[in-house]
Formats: sequence, structure tokens, C-alpha cells
Amino acid sequence: MSDTPSGQAYRMPAEWTRHRRTWMAWPCNPTLLEGIGPQKAFAAWASVANAIADFEPVVMVVPPGRTEEARRYLSAAVETVEQPLGDSWMRDFGPTFVIADDGTLAGVDWTFNGWGGRTFPEASADAEVAAFVCRQAGAERLPSKLVNEGGGIHVDGEGTLLLTESVQLNRNRNPSWTREEIEAELHRRLGTETAIWLPRGLVADTSAFGTDGHIDTLACFVRPGVVVAHGQPDPGHPDHETSRENIEILKGSTDAKGRRLEVIVLDAPAERYLDGEPLSCSYVNFSFVNGGVVLCGFDDPKDAETVAIFERLFPDRRIVQVPATPIFEGGGGIHCITQQEPAVEAP
Repeated sequence: MSDTPSGQAYRMPAEWTRHRRTWMAWPCNPTLLEGIGPQKAFAAWASVANAIADFEPVVMVVPPGRTEEARRYLSAAVETVEQPLGDSWMRDFGPTFVIADDGTLAGVDWTFNGWGGRTFPEASADAEVAAFVCRQAGAERLPSKLVNEGGGIHVDGEGTLLLTESVQLNRNRNPSWTREEIEAELHRRLGTETAIWLPRGLVADTSAFGTDGHIDTLACFVRPGVVVAHGQPDPGHPDHETSRENIEILKGSTDAKGRRLEVIVLDAPAERYLDGEPLSCSYVNFSFVNGGVVLCGFDDPKDAETVAIFERLFPDRRIVQVPATPIFEGGGGIHCITQQEPAVEAP
């Protein structure tokens, strides 16, 4: 557990634990809408929200005056609330929810600078979204001076943290922080104690529309001691060596409980391109929901193989696959556009 200025000790639960609801943000960034087309973007985000709403409540944050637009695509089960937005990646600028032993809910409000300045100052409204969501959720806001995005971290709920050097140590985020200081702040906020660092992310994720290598396209826990990892079997692909190195690091790592990690490789679909530029399509970028898993689909033979892997991993969960290529054309995946709010109960 981690001490905070409020005097409470908080931890981030594993994503597979029960949720109160999922938060999302409506696509609104002009560059995104021009790049993939408004209707295509609206349909893609809505298909994820509607799929999740079959499992748990969903709240879609919508820019002022655009609720009617969103409602044309969203099912009646999806709630909408209005708040200024610059972009639509709720995982990254929304709060990272944490809970205390007494059931108190809080949200870590990381300092958000638009993925190293990529979208600032144009989309600076995104820096206010975490505080808004905390208020809506009735969660204590825990501000952090660390520049971080929610897609840059994964936890197992038992003290272990996954992250990348290419994001956390990048000079476009925390140039005056040492590796040890960054790790200490993350542990303090998330209630973790062991960090497993991967060197870098996928090549496509280093572009002007990328994140510098978020962990949520590379690897994530699916249960304590078990991770799924992005694989690129094509030796000629620029991500082949990166994926091989990441997998070897994970296989050689132990978690906070001293367990050697079991690594399940999810091979990438065939390469997709937008305007001649490769996309960082990854099956790792999925969302846990109550009683299910919502997976990315790419109209690729690997889709069915990945569903089969998840059905074996989670025989008690329903596996749903949603077309995700348009989301990746915008710069992310299903995990990137969602943020789970954990269900908490007082002991």
C-alpha cells in the first residue's frame, strides 16, 4: 500500500477485479476525425462502449454541445456527461483509480502534458478531465507531479508494476527526475513495490501521433504471475527485435511475490497502414469487463487464434471481439480509450 497526503494508503487493483463502471471520451480531436473520418471514428468508439455496456455501466464524456451527436451512435445503456475535451484517450488523461483498505475510492491525477507535448496547447482541456471524472465518481483526487499517462502502466494488484523506459525516462515528460524517483512516485501512488521495465515500444508508437512506447501495446498481466506479451514473428519487421527482447526480459523477471513470470505471446496481426504509415496493432490492448473480456479484432486470421487463447485463459468469462483497426488508425486501441473504475466495499 502507498501513503498519500490524505493520510490514507491506496493501491491500484488489478484490472480483472470487479468494476463499478468504465469511463470513455467521445472522439473530437480534429486531426483524428480528419485522419480516419468522423463517422468511422464515432462508430468505432461507440462499438466499444456498446459492447462494454453489455457487461457493466459505461459513462461517455462528451464535449459540450455534442451529446446529440454521440447519442446517435451509443446504445441507451451508455450514460453521457458533458465536459470540455481535446482528445478521446480516456486511459491516458483520465484518473488512475485506486482504493484504500477501508473502501475509500480515489483517483491519481497524473500531470498530463499531451504525450510529451504532442497535443499541447491545443488539447490542454484533457489535463482537466481526471479531476472532473473524480468529482463525478465521488473519488478523492490525488494529484501527482509526475508526468504520466494511464497507458504507460500496468499492475497485477499484488505489488508488481510494468512500464517502459522509452516513456517514463523520456526527456519530453520528466527531464529532471531520476529513474529511482520516477519508480518511487509510481510505487507510492499505486501501492506497488516491484517494477519491471521494458526498454521501448513499437516503432509505429514513436511517430508524431504515438506515445513513445506505452506498455499497454506491449504486455499486461492477465492474472498474478502471468502476462500476455506482443509478439512479432516476422524477422523482417522493425518490431521483431523489440518484441523478442521484451519477451525475454519478461520471462527472466520475477514479480513482487517472487514468482517467475509465465509469458503468453500474442502474435501481431498482419501489418496495417494508414497513409503509408504502419499502425501499432496489438492484441495486448484489450479491456477486462465484469464477466468478460473485450478484445481488439483486425479482420485477420490471428483474430480467431487470439480469441481461442483468451477462452482458454478465462473459461468463466465471455470473450467479445470488436473491430479495432479504426481506433489504431487514430493512434491507440481498446485499452487506450477505456478506464475502469473499480467496485469497492468497506471491510
